[in-house]
Amino acid sequence: MKFIKLTAISAAVLASTAALAADPVIVVDDNAAVAYEVEPVAVAYQAEPASYAYDANAGVVSNTTGAVVGGTKGFFSKVVNPASVSAEVGTLGYGANIGWSLNEKTELQAGWAGGDVADLFGGDFDANDINYDVDSDFSNPYLGVQLRPTGNWFTMGAGIIVPDNDIDVRANPEGSGDDAYYSVNGEEYLLSDVGALEGTIEHRNKLAPYLTVGFRPNITNNFGLFGEVGAAYMGKTTATINRVAGNTNPDAELVADQAEKDLEDKDWLEWFPIVKLGATYRF
Repeated sequence: MKFIKLTAISAAVLASTAALAADPVIVVDDNAAVAYEVEPVAVAYQAEPASYAYDANAGVVSNTTGAVVGGTKGFFSKVVNPASVSAEVGTLGYGANIGWSLNEKTELQAGWAGGDVADLFGGDFDANDINYDVDSDFSNPYLGVQLRPTGNWFTMGAGIIVPDNDIDVRANPEGSGDDAYYSVNGEEYLLSDVGALEGTIEHRNKLAPYLTVGFRPNITNNFGLFGEVGAAYMGKTTATINRVAGNTNPDAELVADQAEKDLEDKDWLEWFPIVKLGATYRF
């Protein structure tokens, strides 16, 4: 009997070991041999994630590597591949812009417009009693947002212009020949005594905010037209009138100083009108 019990214990140990191999185990009890087949035990192992971000709300740890890489890739894809390019002409000059769509109603724009556009404003203006001819060389890089608030052709724009506009002015005397003169504060000063009045005016704002409204109809799936009207606040002006070298007539300095004051009081194009037309190609 003792032999049988020892045999049973040994068989149990063997059975535990053999369970992993799924081999039959024989147990002897009361001289009867019985064969049992033990099912193998399955063990599952789970690989550790590569990186972790703890979610305090869910109380779980999740892998975020794919989301970060995918989001970065999507961002650079938008930057490298813009939604549209446009050509424009208007009061800011001749230029172009590139647009990136943030969503179906919002587009970020970066562009430039410039050149000689003085003729668009008539090419001359009056400051007090003196008429001035204008020559210009505009450079207006800008960054803005174009919105479609109602989801159709109607648009609203806002942004910042970084103006670098050269504006040259030249006074036109009245009369002709030896009788040509400038009229300043009701007094007449001969051109021969004063000399030519030429100089520059410059807007003081280094950053000029702007607002526009417009329309942007699509002609085809890729091509469209647009028009905008609005204004940019360029700020007050600083005027400089050059004195004629060698002219010692005291009237020359008096007239030049008054001309500068009149030009600055005029604040020519302080609120700079924006009118533009253009065409757009969408990718």
